[in-house]
Amino acid sequence: MALDIIGAGFGRTGTYSLKSALERLGYGPCHHMSEVIGDPKQVRLWSEAADGRPDFARIFSSFRSAVDFPVAAFWPDALAANPSARVILSHRDPEDWYASFSQTILPLILDKASWPDGARPWFKMIEKVIVGKALGGATDREGVLAAYRANVAAARDLEASGQTLVFDARDGWEPLCRFLSVEVPDEPYPKTNPRAEFFAAVKSGTEEPAT
Repeated sequence: MALDIIGAGFGRTGTYSLKSALERLGYGPCHHMSEVIGDPKQVRLWSEAADGRPDFARIFSSFRSAVDFPVAAFWPDALAANPSARVILSHRDPEDWYASFSQTILPLILDKASWPDGARPWFKMIEKVIVGKALGGATDREGVLAAYRANVAAARDLEASGQTLVFDARDGWEPLCRFLSVEVPDEPYPKTNPRAEFFAAVKSGTEEPAT
């Protein structure tokens, strides 16, 4: 299945809410890190992608859209493989984003001593994808912010063509539905995955089976 929507926004920019919104609008299933956690095949394929051997046809074989990491680290490559897809950059103020990222995803990656043995392949993969690919190896504040801003700039370069939407979840359904030429649902825009939910999702997806 070819991708119709490719998300360029880094994790912690409202990507889980965007996943829910796209599925509500008929663009599901939507690939997200939540589909990768606990799936050895996805972990292996993304690890190979981080090593320079992406197989997007297999990764996205049953998905119509993709947002969040890992795809956000590879969106130009995914777009080259799906040139008719539209790009959505989920975006928030860089300083606000860093405050969230630096208290959730980044420490999770850097605290290698706390990686559960059974989930180490997933942790190694996200380290390669997020730090190695998306952040260009940076883990310091200025380097991480520079990578975030560079990613935003790269997506904005496509905005004039009409192929890309720069989207703030606070704006709700209207700009997203206008971009996709679909009707606005008669319900609130999804609001999901605050910080507590993020850690609960990671724990449930990476904890080792009981013995």
